[in-house]
Amino acid sequence: MRKNISRSFREESLDYHSQFPSGKIQITPTKKYSSQRDLSLAYSPGVAEPCKEIARSSNEVYKYTSKGNLVAVITNGTAVLGLGDIGALASKPVMEGKALLFKIFSGIDVFDIEIDESDPEKFIDAVKAIAPTFGGINLEDIKAPEAFEIERRLKSELNIPVMHDDQHGTAIISGAALINAINYVEKNIHDIKMVVNGAGSAAISCTRIYKQLGVNPKNILMFDSKGLLHLSRKDLNEEKKEFAVNTSSSIQKLEQAIQNADVFIGLSIGGVLTPKMLKSMAKDPIVFAMANPDPEIDYNLAVKIRPDVIIATGRSDYPNQVNNVLGFPYIFRGALDVHASIINDEMKLAAVHAIASLAKEPVPEQVNIVYNKKNISFGKEYIIPKPFDNRLITRVAPAVAKAAMDSGVARNPILDWKIYQEKLLDRMGYESKILRMIQNRARTNPKKVVFCNGVEYDILKSIQILNEEGIISQAVVLGNEYRIKHLINENNLDVELIIIDPEKEENRKKIEDYAQILWKRRNRKGLTLYDAKSRIRTPDHFGAMMVDQGEADAIITGYSRSFSLSLRPLLEVIGRADSVYKIAGMMILLTKRGPLFLADTAVIPDPTSEELARIALMASYVVKAFDIEPHIAMLSFQNFSSSSKTSSKVSQTVAFLHKKYPDLIVDGELQPDFALNEFLLASKFPFSKLVKKRANIFIFPNLESGNLTYKFIRGLGNVQTIGPVMLGMRKPAHVMQMQSSIEEIVNLATLSVIDAQIRKN
Repeated sequence: MRKNISRSFREESLDYHSQFPSGKIQITPTKKYSSQRDLSLAYSPGVAEPCKEIARSSNEVYKYTSKGNLVAVITNGTAVLGLGDIGALASKPVMEGKALLFKIFSGIDVFDIEIDESDPEKFIDAVKAIAPTFGGINLEDIKAPEAFEIERRLKSELNIPVMHDDQHGTAIISGAALINAINYVEKNIHDIKMVVNGAGSAAISCTRIYKQLGVNPKNILMFDSKGLLHLSRKDLNEEKKEFAVNTSSSIQKLEQAIQNADVFIGLSIGGVLTPKMLKSMAKDPIVFAMANPDPEIDYNLAVKIRPDVIIATGRSDYPNQVNNVLGFPYIFRGALDVHASIINDEMKLAAVHAIASLAKEPVPEQVNIVYNKKNISFGKEYIIPKPFDNRLITRVAPAVAKAAMDSGVARNPILDWKIYQEKLLDRMGYESKILRMIQNRARTNPKKVVFCNGVEYDILKSIQILNEEGIISQAVVLGNEYRIKHLINENNLDVELIIIDPEKEENRKKIEDYAQILWKRRNRKGLTLYDAKSRIRTPDHFGAMMVDQGEADAIITGYSRSFSLSLRPLLEVIGRADSVYKIAGMMILLTKRGPLFLADTAVIPDPTSEELARIALMASYVVKAFDIEPHIAMLSFQNFSSSSKTSSKVSQTVAFLHKKYPDLIVDGELQPDFALNEFLLASKFPFSKLVKKRANIFIFPNLESGNLTYKFIRGLGNVQTIGPVMLGMRKPAHVMQMQSSIEEIVNLATLSVIDAQIRKN
């Protein structure tokens, strides 16, 4: 959960959206365009051929264009979450955000379309006119009751999937949660008494799907802002009339209806469910308090009042988050992949059951890692999957696709489900997913981090971000106090930190104590007490000693000095772990094929065969900590040839690892292009242990090759990097690249928090 938003968060958000290129999405070519021949194929005259094929058979449009992977996110801005009727133009950043979620979670491309029209008929006409461009339409943030009619008409008059996510997304996710909650408390869904507070589009759609799941309509009482929906009211639209009860009912108020109720569904306003109401509910009550940002009842208050309650909210900082991202990316993914003509009830219910079933399966260690839990399992605090569960795309999308096929609305049936699942995984945005996983895990148990280069704006801005994201519990910055405070004021930073200036007289006692510790450790290496006092007054030595003495959890340095000069104090004070012969450095590259781990890129100039093996093993340990199976490529300038000193060294390393660690997936000597291309490797060297395994760890034969490679990639600027991550240090201590970007500093600090978490556990 984020800490309180700083006063400069508004400016940061505006900067985020306005930096070049403006906005959050862009169009990129998917085919070659570098030569004249490429352009003649892409446009005139070559483009005429697919046009002719589509003219002969309209279904060919899916083969020759992007229609099959293109969704329109369409709104008129009349009901933007948390902002209300702000109009079409002002809603565009939200629609771009929805487009981004589609892309990163399911690989679907999106055009966001804001239609400046509140008249339902004209809005429908506009959408119908542009519909041929798209494989599906996601309606968004359209006010009720118009939203119901707009969706109904478009579904009936178009032959592509149309879904208003505000209605159906929450219904599908909460429906899955309801099934599992009722199952857990061992009640019968047909017998439960349900109270629904809220009667907007989301509440109506949720309650409709609950009925389809088996809730008896006679056992449902729904309230809007004016009270109970009952037949004597003259202000009800057709959707509300569906849930109106007989006027003879003696129940008129929420506090009356809630007595002995089994389920409370809240899609209204914060705080409306009082402790007294919750106490009056039946045994093992189920409460879905989905108002945002403040639930109908606070989670902690609810579990304190009723320890037997199962509660879900829309918030990420509490268990059982009802998050639409569990559904819409994968529902549209499945619908698009079979060229469905509609998203029907069968497909929505298939999504409900797929999501519900996944929560009952054993949770992968990667999900436990993300949420810093030892063993997440089905129960009161886990009735729906976590948003970062990578299995969602391979469970929900196939279930939706199969339901489309079974219900007769699929025009492109899937024949091989195993191949389909592999294609789904290939669509995932690995480069952003691993970063989100790392950040989410760090937030679960933030740590105290020391930053040595406190007189740098980029360091202070990074700390502000880390504070706001809840990744660090406390920041300590070292350096001249006056200069640091001047930087903060000059740049209007709202940053929580502790400033320590090792040069100030008030820190003399601490300097004396630290110097004694350092001198006793290194006096037989020629260090005098005078030298120890002098060194401790430098930020790197002082910060390292804070971590060494348990006064901080991790240290980050290196921004303003060379790597070797920044590393030396860490080695003198903290040193390497007892079982480690030499430390090494590893860079993490976040790419579309997943994270790539490169080592050694920072420390050992010309490692021996034994040292290469140790580097590979240390790297594999870190990769396993992210619940990723290590696939190690030992790199050389030759493939499986020992004709040079370098390749011979690598060959000896591989032979040793094969003999000593037969279960470790490692091979070489390999050139980088073969290590990265699994098809090339399989065709030329089918005997390799990396065949049908994507290499993710790359061990370089010497420091020059490793360092040059990652710096070249970093210089291109289109791959995010984390590191270098120090391998083999006794405590969490990491050295960033000189003049690292704010993003790189935040990433490395985040990883240092996880490093501290792992060591503590």
